[in-house]
Amino acid sequence: MTIYRELIRLSEKAKKDKNLKEALLNASKSKDPMKSFCDVCLKNGFEIYLGELFAYGEDMNDSKLRSVNGGGVNAIEGWNDAFSQIIKELEELD
Repeated sequence: MTIYRELIRLSEKAKKDKNLKEALLNASKSKDPMKSFCDVCLKNGFEIYLGELFAYGEDMNDSKLRSVNGGGVNAIEGWNDAFSQIIKELEELD
């Protein structure tokens, strides 16, 4: 299963499961937030690994740059930070 699909599954589950949501948000505040986040994901049956999560952000950034037909030569700071975007989404879930 691709990380994108796993993140969608995770988001859907976190909407319904407040304990999972809180565990993910607490993990994001740890000393090593991405690793802790992935540990919580794996413990709850979501195959989201640290390397894949980091690469997912880089892939999204690369896709955005390719979409501007050569006009986006330099990456925009923060575009490759999928982890922060995921945490932001979790914080906004009700």
